[in-house]
Amino acid sequence: MDIEIPLGKRTKKYRFFEILPGLLSYGAIILLIILSIVNPILASIYLLTIILVAFVKTIAISYRVVSGHRNMERASRVDWSRRLMDLESPKESYSRLRDIPSGALLYKQHLENLRFMSAAEEGHFPKPGNIYNALIMPAYNESIEVIEPALKSVLETTYDKTRLIVVFAYEERGGAEIDKTAHILKEKYGKNFHSFHIVKHPKDLPNEVVGKGGNITYAGKWLQQYLQHEGIAFSDVIVTTMDCDNKPHKHYFDYLTYEYITHEDRKHLSFQPICLFTNNIWDVPAPMRVVATGNSFWNIISSMRPYSLRNFASHAQPMSALVEMNFWSTRTIVEDGHQYWRSYFYFNGNYEVVPMFVPIYQDAVLSSGYVKTLRAQFIQLRRWSYGASDVAYVGNNVFNKDRKVRFLPSLARFIRLLDGHVTQACIALIVAFGGWAPLVLNGEAARSVAAHQLPDTVSLIQQVAMVGILVLIFVSFKLLPPRPERYKKRRNILMVMQWALMPVIAIVYSSMASYNAQTHLLFGKYLDKFDVTEKTTVEMNDQGRSRGNKKRGDRVSSAD
Repeated sequence: MDIEIPLGKRTKKYRFFEILPGLLSYGAIILLIILSIVNPILASIYLLTIILVAFVKTIAISYRVVSGHRNMERASRVDWSRRLMDLESPKESYSRLRDIPSGALLYKQHLENLRFMSAAEEGHFPKPGNIYNALIMPAYNESIEVIEPALKSVLETTYDKTRLIVVFAYEERGGAEIDKTAHILKEKYGKNFHSFHIVKHPKDLPNEVVGKGGNITYAGKWLQQYLQHEGIAFSDVIVTTMDCDNKPHKHYFDYLTYEYITHEDRKHLSFQPICLFTNNIWDVPAPMRVVATGNSFWNIISSMRPYSLRNFASHAQPMSALVEMNFWSTRTIVEDGHQYWRSYFYFNGNYEVVPMFVPIYQDAVLSSGYVKTLRAQFIQLRRWSYGASDVAYVGNNVFNKDRKVRFLPSLARFIRLLDGHVTQACIALIVAFGGWAPLVLNGEAARSVAAHQLPDTVSLIQQVAMVGILVLIFVSFKLLPPRPERYKKRRNILMVMQWALMPVIAIVYSSMASYNAQTHLLFGKYLDKFDVTEKTTVEMNDQGRSRGNKKRGDRVSSAD
């Protein structure tokens, strides 16, 4: 089966599935308008059905956020380095630990893993001492002030660094400065790992969109040659792709290696930590804090739904699988989410994502100015929303007489994918304005009791849903890193008040970004360039303002 995204002109079937998300997202709004004009009662039933479904989802979201956060706290307290050492001699470890009382769920699972491994034939499970972790860190033109803290956090992990291979993958189109940064990092940190490599991705390679997929694939192929030269088996290497501003939890690599070893069908798995956008959460503007926290919540929720968990941002996969399927797609700007579907169809449906309940900390959007930051956030969300392009890829492979995947499970996945993108686009608009549509668009509706009471009914449901929002606000504070000394305690008050922006943020960012991406697909105006999110720090912005003030001062002095 061809698992590549088509280039150039699409078939009629493929174009239909590209149009479908936008058609349904716009259709949901248009249908409400038409029903409001033609029959306010039907419009009321339609609207209340959508809002009640959204209400149930809000309650489920609150529950999963709380449960997922609890899982994350439990996993973060585990000494995964110690547990990984137990896997070196599972029989001995099981004999030593099985009689130690403990009610901890993760501990019971550890004992069960040791018991199962003890009964297996020698060599059935790899030894931790034979496993290598490879880290691919893609970069474009980020400054060393952004990259170095991430690299230091990797160095501070508890994993044995002599088993960690770092590949710093940077873009030729990033310019001379990133080239200089790469060599500085290699010189400074190269001796701290098994090996540290810098790989420059050439620009304008054929059959590649301008995106991260081409960069990490080029680095992956370089790594393939390196491992062959070193005589390291691909099945003994787990590859993590992690953006150059990401900071892994201190036990990430130990936990990842543990999960890789204890799963038998490991080649057909990928491993997904929980991505939290909290690195700089105290520094970014209020709208960005709401977006970042919402994205963190969504990743926590996803960890609680293995049946719908997908690759996102930082994730890991066995080198053996990556080599076999030719790494990542170089034809899409959303290579992370697409990697799930690429793997799913390559392995004929025998593929799943294993949740890891430890975080990888990422930056919220922060640019060199308030307006620039607002714009950068929209562009980032539009890029993520362009994952709607996978609807066509999945539909084309599921509704195919030559498919190798089971139809009904694949159909369920397709429906969930399509529903997710349509809901993301239209639900905020419908909930915010739908209650007034029959009254505004149909003068006869004023005499309809159902239509007249509809805004009040919708408002009541929204007020009840506020309970779920309060739960989310509480959890958001538990996710926050310590407040920097440069901020006073009143900053905490702003962290609560910011949630008043959520309805506006949901419409302006989530909904509009989704409609923008789906409109591009609707008209075949494909997004074939990865719009890199500018990454800065407060210190960098302060330095920039200082330089700007100094220059203005110099000009004033000259004028005087």
